[in-house]
Amino acid sequence: MAELKVSAPAKINLHLEVLGLRPDGFHELAMVMQTIDLADTLVFQTTADAAIRLSTNRTDLPTDGSNLIVQAAEMLRSRSGFPELGAHIQLEKRIPIGAGLAGGSSNGAAALVGLNALWGLGFSAPELGLMAAQLGSDMPFCLDGGTQLCFGRGEQLEPVDPPAAPALAVLLIKHPASHVSTPWAYGRCKAMRGDFYLDQEDEFEQRRQALRTGPLLQALASGVAVPPLRNDLQLVVEPEVESVQQGLALLRQLDGATTPLAAAMSGSGPSSFALFDSLPRAQAAQQQLETQLIAGGFEAWSCGFVPKGVSLD
Repeated sequence: MAELKVSAPAKINLHLEVLGLRPDGFHELAMVMQTIDLADTLVFQTTADAAIRLSTNRTDLPTDGSNLIVQAAEMLRSRSGFPELGAHIQLEKRIPIGAGLAGGSSNGAAALVGLNALWGLGFSAPELGLMAAQLGSDMPFCLDGGTQLCFGRGEQLEPVDPPAAPALAVLLIKHPASHVSTPWAYGRCKAMRGDFYLDQEDEFEQRRQALRTGPLLQALASGVAVPPLRNDLQLVVEPEVESVQQGLALLRQLDGATTPLAAAMSGSGPSSFALFDSLPRAQAAQQQLETQLIAGGFEAWSCGFVPKGVSLD
């Protein structure tokens, strides 16, 4: 049987700005997303029975049609015109579930890339990107990865130059028992901040342009200034989710040689991260906090920035 592997890395949000509501009911966003080297692995094998089967090392993860991997596989097969195609997909999960790190979206994007190669379909990157956008807002970014501006629902991508300091890294922490529903987070944002929402396209574009030319991308391009992080969802999630409060408090207390450049929540949470100018500094911060992280029940990862998204191993 033919077999191949695909790496599906996580992302963090360096900037997540909620601009307003779109006619389709989704929120209009202006974001900067960044791929990190915490990744799941998907192994694909051909089968002769036209079945798509998913297995995983996580017993708490569904393997039926509710999983984005299966949805991506079924969409790709339907677009191919070859209903007899089948595959067994083995998912080795390392990215925490429900963490604001786009693990599910990255897995779905990996299924598009892996099965396109396994089945020899020859879909182009733009064609896969269109499929990804139909399946999930973060999936187009997960396909391309690196450092990108993400607008609309998050599916409209504008690549930016990689950070001038390529060694940027994060200490990422999450409590395994804590989960935040993305719809709940956006619902709370609308309830608490809806009076400040913009509603005109020209207003949206002004904010997009402000992000394109603003201090975050300038700091990343220079490699010397401190990147100013922003997450509008953090403003509504942190006060109501204890693990986010505790995690950010731990990261904010770091000082001395392990003082981070900044700290923030990723996506809709509950993962939080501290940004450092090198992986050794992130690792030193993790070691410094080890006792407190264990006492608080947190999982932790020191991760570097990477310049690409899902990739064939």
